[in-house]
Amino acid sequence: MASILKINVKRLALAALVGIGTGSASALFLTTLEWATSTSLSHTWLLWLLPLGGALVSWLYLQYGKDSAKGNNLLLDRIYGGETAVPFRMAPLVLFGTIVTHLFSGSAGREGTAVQMGGSLAELVSKRFELSSAERKIILLCGISSGFGSVFGTPAAGAIFALEVAALGAISLESILPIFLASYVGHFTTLAWGVHHHHYSIGHVPALSGMLLLKIATASVLFGLAALLFVTLTHRLKAWFTKKLPNPMMKSFVGGLIVIVLVYIIGSRDYLGLGLPLLEHSFEEASSPFAFLWKTIFTALTLGTGFQGGEVTPLFVIGSTLGSALAQLLSVSVPLLAGIGLISVFSGATNTPLASFILGIELFGLHDYDWLYMLIGCAVGYLCSGVPAIYSAQRARRYFKELMD
Repeated sequence: MASILKINVKRLALAALVGIGTGSASALFLTTLEWATSTSLSHTWLLWLLPLGGALVSWLYLQYGKDSAKGNNLLLDRIYGGETAVPFRMAPLVLFGTIVTHLFSGSAGREGTAVQMGGSLAELVSKRFELSSAERKIILLCGISSGFGSVFGTPAAGAIFALEVAALGAISLESILPIFLASYVGHFTTLAWGVHHHHYSIGHVPALSGMLLLKIATASVLFGLAALLFVTLTHRLKAWFTKKLPNPMMKSFVGGLIVIVLVYIIGSRDYLGLGLPLLEHSFEEASSPFAFLWKTIFTALTLGTGFQGGEVTPLFVIGSTLGSALAQLLSVSVPLLAGIGLISVFSGATNTPLASFILGIELFGLHDYDWLYMLIGCAVGYLCSGVPAIYSAQRARRYFKELMD
């Protein structure tokens, strides 16, 4: 009994340590990201440096990154029992690379950066304390949960995301408490540094009716297809550019040039950066029918040509703008369908319907039947998004497909 108690206390202490480190790293990242975004908006000429910035970051990864370029997939491979360690250099490289992407107006997110920083810190803790393979998996999951939870201010969703995204071969009952602890410690550490998060309102929730449920289910099918489009386009662009331009610096340079050309073709900068103004607007009034498609193209091109950054915030924007546009067509509340779209596209693209549902509760709260509407959106979006996921190393959906076959 004493031995078991000692193991659990040590595990929780290490989880808290990872949470503190990751929460502090997220606070630094979010503060720097805010500076990069505001600088990019006030100095629009920086867009012209996007090709050079991308080439520089690709050169750094080529020279010093080693396996860091695999990003979140390296974390998943390690959790599944891979022998390749997660290098600590991943943290500063992905932090610098993401800031460069946003400073020069590339279209990307932020969750990948926080998760990779959390994972690299967790691997460092595992090495310093000489943890076993089983314990290392738990601590790596703590790094993922605290990264996600602290960067979005959604600790419960962060914990569920870590458990769900690495569902097979990694979860044990004893891992649940440390993962939740790390996520909440990371979240409150970020808040303690004075960094706060913006949450959105889905407004008045309509009464339950069969017609409304049918409309939400119909929209959720489209949310799943939007997730499939994003995943497929991102993966195929990455494969095509890698084949045509095997030199990583040239690939990022050309990708940056194409982004610049697209900006001037469509005559708008709305789809650059995180896209938060688009997100906020989608909750206020109906978005343009093509806003989600342009954000998909810009983000898939940015990430597909080797720029650093996450996928989740762009997925939020894609989902909310699509939901906002569909709301007008289906005669549904704009903020309600924008909110459901936000979590449903995320659910489909990451294969994490439960985490997406919890995310919706943390972002929007609980009012009347909104939990049911969000649950339908996440479930249908997940089922209609197909087999691919944005994290190619993820095994959950692949395993499900094998069972069905």
